[in-house]
Amino acid sequence: MALQEERLTAVDANDRNDGWLAVRLWAVVLAFVAIALARSIDVGIPFRDPHGAFLVNRIGVTIAIAVGLIVLDGILRSPRPRSRASVVATIRGRWTPRRLGLAALALLAYHVTYFTYHNLKSWDVLNAPRDDMLLRWDRWLFFGHSPAVLLHDVLGENVAAWVLMVWYEAFPTLVIFSFPAAAVLVRRTREAYAGIAAFVWAWILGTFSYYAIPSLGPFNAAPEEFAGLPHMMIQDTQDKYMAQRDYLLAHPHASDAFAQVSAFASLHVGITATILGLAWWHRMRRTTIVMWVFLAGTMVATVYLGWHFFVDVPAGLAIGALAWWLGPRTVGVKRPPARSQT
Repeated sequence: MALQEERLTAVDANDRNDGWLAVRLWAVVLAFVAIALARSIDVGIPFRDPHGAFLVNRIGVTIAIAVGLIVLDGILRSPRPRSRASVVATIRGRWTPRRLGLAALALLAYHVTYFTYHNLKSWDVLNAPRDDMLLRWDRWLFFGHSPAVLLHDVLGENVAAWVLMVWYEAFPTLVIFSFPAAAVLVRRTREAYAGIAAFVWAWILGTFSYYAIPSLGPFNAAPEEFAGLPHMMIQDTQDKYMAQRDYLLAHPHASDAFAQVSAFASLHVGITATILGLAWWHRMRRTTIVMWVFLAGTMVATVYLGWHFFVDVPAGLAIGALAWWLGPRTVGVKRPPARSQT
């Protein structure tokens, strides 16, 4: 137990020197918010959080997940034989008020970024889409063929459609657990900030890509290519997103006008690649392999189901890679040695 307390004390000593991490991370987040405020003034539409979907409710879910992960972390780190007292002592030793505050600031920075991203994404539909250009790029890369149709021919349009639909829809669940884990299930606060900073940059870079090439997706630009797929929740969601866009364009100042459709780049790919980077950063070999498999399936699913053009996929990979180049450097953290991992 004495050794356990000694290790925890050493960790806390490191954390006491990490307050500047929050300053550096929040500088990036607030700059992003400032850009969004300028865009809000330009389009004359205020920030919105419809039904608390992108900020209020998600903060509540994150708190619940983070508390559960803290308890799990305490159980796993407690010396054996474990008892309630030893688990409580481990949690109290690791989660000092300072460490809790720094973790809360990191998670709040993520949520403010995500909320800002969604508002900028909504206002992006006011820009003219360039789907025809992306369709031409795809045809050129595949010698006149549609990559989605080629996938349908190879994989079929029945069982594969349902499998890839489930695969694609697993993404939100993966994300909602991954970023709290990045802040909780690490040894040092600085490692948490490196991960959260990478997530923050992924959403910011994704937003810039939306504005660089506004687009809606091949399901709208070339609907005939997806007519052979069975009716699934995917088509219902796509119809819903287009209805949201039409409503916002018709009634931009309505309090419930909010759009969620953009194609270039694929942030399903970009954020999944960022989560893969998180596993790599912490030298979680088996998790990294699993995430490579999940990323591969996501790249196939996003084109197969018509959400994204093929060119959106490498753009998403580039976002994930750049997020991991920028994130640790933003907060001034180097990748920890293998012996530091838990």
